[in-house]
Amino acid sequence: MDLLSLNIFVEIVDSGNLSKAARTLDMSRANVSYHLARLESALGAQLLRRTPQGNELTDVGERIYRHACNIVNESAIIKETAKLGTGELTGKVGISIPTGYGQLVMGPWLIEFKQRFPAIILDVRFDNFVDNLIRDGLDVAVSVMAEPPPSLVVRSLGPLQYVVCASKKWANENEMPHTLQALCEVPVLTTGGITGRAHLTARRRGRESEVRLHPTLLSRSFPYLRDCILAGLGVGVVPDYVVEDLVHSEQVVLSMQDYVLTLDRSHMYLLYTPNRYQSRAVRTLIDFLLDKMGMAKPMRRSIDDDAATISESHQGPLTA
Repeated sequence: MDLLSLNIFVEIVDSGNLSKAARTLDMSRANVSYHLARLESALGAQLLRRTPQGNELTDVGERIYRHACNIVNESAIIKETAKLGTGELTGKVGISIPTGYGQLVMGPWLIEFKQRFPAIILDVRFDNFVDNLIRDGLDVAVSVMAEPPPSLVVRSLGPLQYVVCASKKWANENEMPHTLQALCEVPVLTTGGITGRAHLTARRRGRESEVRLHPTLLSRSFPYLRDCILAGLGVGVVPDYVVEDLVHSEQVVLSMQDYVLTLDRSHMYLLYTPNRYQSRAVRTLIDFLLDKMGMAKPMRRSIDDDAATISESHQGPLTA
């Protein structure tokens, strides 16, 4: 039994199968299979059971996997400790961020991070949907969803707050909506949300209402919706960060500011895997982003102050 075989075994389990593990480790599938067989022979136990659906852990394999994770993580700590004397922070971090929030808000933050830590390699993916962090080679993800995956460590970054807005020209030529009923009677520009059905939840004076919007233009690209709002195509229902600078420059006006609005009850979460060792580079990026997100104030104060604060909702994996 050796550290390489343990590391390969952990990668097989995390990736889901031998082929994906081989791609991640930049090894041949035959070599990965050889090391797995070698580990099973050294331990005298079958760790993985081959099924038509793929590989699954045996009872012994599940217990060995937990210990192997600790050994692999401790090994990573030792290697990183040995590098601490070099001074400059190094490493590679794979991060996934939502397309709209990433381009309009987080993009400049990551540029600043890279300027501050030039030796850290950043692999930045713009993606609205996160499926499997390990399979996709990601260390951390920021994602908008109604419920976070049960298998990940989750930090809640608060609900995504929406605003009702329009270009100054549109507002001068038309009547801005001030109620949910009026909002349903104007041309609405918005995203389909997570479900694609644009279910708007509105809280006002302690009462909550829900309405399904019928937009005249739908797009999951917030930069494009921003352009459509500026072009005067109608009333935008978008996250506050999409038009924050346009409101400050008086190109866009707000309405229904006494409402707290969310689409599909979506929240923003910071996600990472529970079993993987986090390098100093990963931890530094997480701390940097949390600090930046704490500085990013919503355009409106939420009725529930706690909803707008950053808090760690789970110290470990969620349970179903």
